[in-house]
Amino acid sequence: AVGDSCVPHRDSLLLEAGFLAVLVAPLHLLKWRSTAWRPHDSVTFWLVRWLLFRLMFASGVVKLTSRCPTWWGLTALTYHYETQCIPTPAAWFAHQLPVWFQKFSVVATYVIEIAIPLLFFAPIRRLRLFAFYSQVLLQVLIILTGNYNFFNMLTIVLAFSLLDEEHVGRWLGRSKRRHASTWPPSLRSFLSTLLELSTYALLLYWSVQSFGLEINWEKRLLDSKVAFTYHEFKMWLQAVTLPLVGLGFLSLSWEILSALYRCACVRGCFWKLWATLQWAVFTTATVGMFAISLVPFTYIDRESNDKLWPGIHQMFSAVERFQVVNSYGLFRRMTGVGGRPEVVLEGSYDKQSWTEIEFMYKPGNVSVAPPVVTPHQPRLDWQMWFAALDHHSSSPWFTSFVYRLLQGKEDVIRLVQVDESQYPFSARPPVYIRAQLYKYWFTGSAEGSQGPAPWWRRQHFQEFFPTVSLGDPVLENLLSQHGLKDKLAPLRPADALLPWLLRSLRQLVRPFSGPTVLWSLYLVAATVCLLRALGRRPRGGAPPARHKGPRRGEPTDRGGGEKNGQVRRKEAKEAEEKGEGRARGAADGHGGTKKKK
Repeated sequence: AVGDSCVPHRDSLLLEAGFLAVLVAPLHLLKWRSTAWRPHDSVTFWLVRWLLFRLMFASGVVKLTSRCPTWWGLTALTYHYETQCIPTPAAWFAHQLPVWFQKFSVVATYVIEIAIPLLFFAPIRRLRLFAFYSQVLLQVLIILTGNYNFFNMLTIVLAFSLLDEEHVGRWLGRSKRRHASTWPPSLRSFLSTLLELSTYALLLYWSVQSFGLEINWEKRLLDSKVAFTYHEFKMWLQAVTLPLVGLGFLSLSWEILSALYRCACVRGCFWKLWATLQWAVFTTATVGMFAISLVPFTYIDRESNDKLWPGIHQMFSAVERFQVVNSYGLFRRMTGVGGRPEVVLEGSYDKQSWTEIEFMYKPGNVSVAPPVVTPHQPRLDWQMWFAALDHHSSSPWFTSFVYRLLQGKEDVIRLVQVDESQYPFSARPPVYIRAQLYKYWFTGSAEGSQGPAPWWRRQHFQEFFPTVSLGDPVLENLLSQHGLKDKLAPLRPADALLPWLLRSLRQLVRPFSGPTVLWSLYLVAATVCLLRALGRRPRGGAPPARHKGPRRGEPTDRGGGEKNGQVRRKEAKEAEEKGEGRARGAADGHGGTKKKK
């Protein structure tokens, strides 16, 4: 159920986000260890928000421009959970939800991907926070119901560009702003709240009108349908594409001018000049990135793309091969509407009894639960899903894959099963291999069977790859046709450092699966960050107070509260008065003694 270009989109997003990271967090030239915020940081960080906008808006738009009947009929999710590349166990439960809820979920997806991204550039902070949590909610639901490696986690990281330091500080318990309610509210606060509520009301009205949302009290469900035509949508898209470019330009201009003002406020003539120079360099890079990104962004509407300045097209052509900016559009069309196509490999020694070869992650045995492998990317299992969508000649690598299994290549076998006991031909390679094409469906919640409850049901569809063996003319012909015959490996120096290091690392992680290795690395990194954070805390256990600390020579305020501070000052004053009283009493006593004498 993934668009045919999901894999390139995943890697393209990683490439573009990685390049933006160089601009957002470059090396500190004069202050190597400094982590201080710089006046131009908001300018480069804006590019992350722009990338998130292009990703989400295009992903929503292409679902409708593709004319896929499942997206237009709001029934896409009734197929999605069982036909996606590698489902999770939660996908089985999501598949059992009623149809009206699945259709409403598609409507919510359209709202989150098309309408809410416009709020990324809203001047009101609470609207941006609403947009942030909407995007995070969508990505978390996708993570729970599908194994899309690092893609959704990376999207959540991009969504952090919608937050500010104050909101993140509240998560970490370091908020410096005191939210005191004042009545009556100021005019600015009143207008801001009014605009925010109006935005929510407009969003709700647009959703109801565009998707015909109506409560069916008789059946106790929510009806929904697309209330516009393809032509109307194309006209709307053509009308808003260039204005959205203008909205992005205005938002970027505001960040640039604000950063310039902060540079002017820097103290010291030298540092002010240095900040302005940095601002000029990074602003130029940001404007250039924004300009060339307009070409892939306007692919959603060809007429808008043709109206761009020719110089922008030339700039994009010059850097296109580096993929620093890309076009996006996820889940363009639903595949597997008539059943999930799945390739099942079988091996044999005598061409009579056949044994299925189980993969670690993709569906095979109907009684095995779908795995959870995020954020690992099992590329072979993904490619097997893509191969099942067409004839095997459209996936030349599959012929080479079968050839290596017949040869018993250990590195290839480990892509199928890390645990040798789970691979049926670990002792001796099979003599014959063939591939059958099955159609898979999730079982229903009411279905029952003897023994372990199956997660899937399947039906044989047709032969996918003919029966072949080593030296078979059919196999040899296919290998020659695709240029996959064995070739001499390039000679490399045996004592080179990098190959030796990679071999040693591979041997070290060899007994473990991909998800285990990745989660181990993440847990180690999280532990290191936690220990560093604890190491920065002052000794004594109590965290530093947020109010202004005492001056040198004054007693330390361990209570931390303003009221406690007032009480202690009162007690100190009373003690001082008592001390003065005792001093006067002592003086009076000495004076009286002298009089008596």
